[in-house]
Amino acid sequence: MTSQLWKDQAFTVSHADGTGTVQGGFKGGLRAFFEYRDLGVNSATKGGYGANVIRAVPSLHAEPTWHVHDLDFQMIYILQGWVTFEYEGEGEVTFRSGSAASQPPGMRYREIRRSDDLELIEITSPAEFETQIVDDPANG
Repeated sequence: MTSQLWKDQAFTVSHADGTGTVQGGFKGGLRAFFEYRDLGVNSATKGGYGANVIRAVPSLHAEPTWHVHDLDFQMIYILQGWVTFEYEGEGEVTFRSGSAASQPPGMRYREIRRSDDLELIEITSPAEFETQIVDDPANG
């Protein structure tokens, strides 16, 4: 099989069993309380976009720390379980299986709580980005 590029992007396949053009299962990543499965979008788009299946590590939970990501696009889609985030200017939002959200660049937020069986898809642009801890929006 040859790898061709279309508009500077490659065709990739990622199966849940770790096979396909993108191989491998869940690994540690940005946050210790989650495991990440790379869906191959990062390499296919040369870092322009990223897509991961993210699942909770049952024994670890997030500290509800306000933060912001330095990116142009972020969306989530909940596959199973639930999670509650608090968003700057929006308050708490609980997402369940089938819920989705698009989060504008620079919006401060924090995870409040989640189920141990949480699993979601996150799509970002770019694939790699910085995260900054920030002040509570209520404090300015």
